[in-house]
Amino acid sequence: MSASVPIQPERRKARGAPSNHPGRYELGRADTWDGWDIPEPLPAFKTQVTMEQVRSLITYNRSPDLSFDRSINPYRGCEHGCIYCFARPTHAYLGLSAGLDFETRLIARPNAAEMLRKELRAKRYQVAPIAIGTNTDPYQPVEAKHRIMRDCLEVLSEFRHPVAIVTKGALIERDLDLLAPMAELGLLRVGISLTTLDPDLSRRMEPRAPRPERRLRIIETLSRAGIPVRVMTSPLVPGLTDHELENMLKAAKDAGAVAASWIMLRLPREVSGLWKEWLAEHQPGRAAKVMARLREMHGGKDYDPRWSHRMRGEGIYAEMIAKRFKAAASRLGLDEKQPGLRTDLFRLPPQAGDQLDLF
Repeated sequence: MSASVPIQPERRKARGAPSNHPGRYELGRADTWDGWDIPEPLPAFKTQVTMEQVRSLITYNRSPDLSFDRSINPYRGCEHGCIYCFARPTHAYLGLSAGLDFETRLIARPNAAEMLRKELRAKRYQVAPIAIGTNTDPYQPVEAKHRIMRDCLEVLSEFRHPVAIVTKGALIERDLDLLAPMAELGLLRVGISLTTLDPDLSRRMEPRAPRPERRLRIIETLSRAGIPVRVMTSPLVPGLTDHELENMLKAAKDAGAVAASWIMLRLPREVSGLWKEWLAEHQPGRAAKVMARLREMHGGKDYDPRWSHRMRGEGIYAEMIAKRFKAAASRLGLDEKQPGLRTDLFRLPPQAGDQLDLF
């Protein structure tokens, strides 16, 4: 009878997930041991990118927890490998694992900009800010080669369309030539996520994402270019990173951030099991405390997906974090209301075949 064997650390070097359990729509799969005492070295997990031709790009939502009603995603999966990523379960819809598959088997959408242009030109389209990076990071490492985010930005710039970007990727600095003019017109805001100031902890939680000091430099670079930046201290991990909250806000303010927000660690579906595996391997001494705090905020469960609850939890601990954030943000001037993105500049750029204006 075969027995499941763990994935050796050398095979998952610089990856976040400790395992690659089958997705919930798969019949099943596992590495097995055949009983022979013969070493069988297996290759490391390498990043694979598959192309997907999309038939629509803009996704709409009606979530009361979100400040936007539409978003686009140039990529599925994320090479940053953040173990806590709430988007991991979406890989199950592709017949893949939320574990190592999520960060190594990526889907790129090369016709994203073409489809975006088509959807923005539709007669029924009504302009409102588009969010990018709310599921997977548009500036993850593979963007350097595929440049899909760059292509989409060029379209949004042509249409003078408002956009809000969330990222932790340094590649955003490449696109300053597009971003700065959009910001000057009131069409852009950027959120940079900062989870910890501890480079070792960051490398373990977010193995292929820029280190904390690099993210602070991103904030500084964008701010100097006139781009308003919100620092997102998300997710806060109770018993692991929550003590850094005030220091993270101060560091971001010093780097030029003008606003701040926070979200508590969320463990939907497969993320719960992956997170507990990661804790057992990297933070065994704190695992019990971290999980106890999370369950305290979610009625005894690892996660509660209810609207208006899932982002921050409830109870004494959640209220304490909210008060600490409010006090620190107020003291640093990071709580001032930011102006909304402009929608009145939206236009349809000329294209081949358009009738010329006589005047």
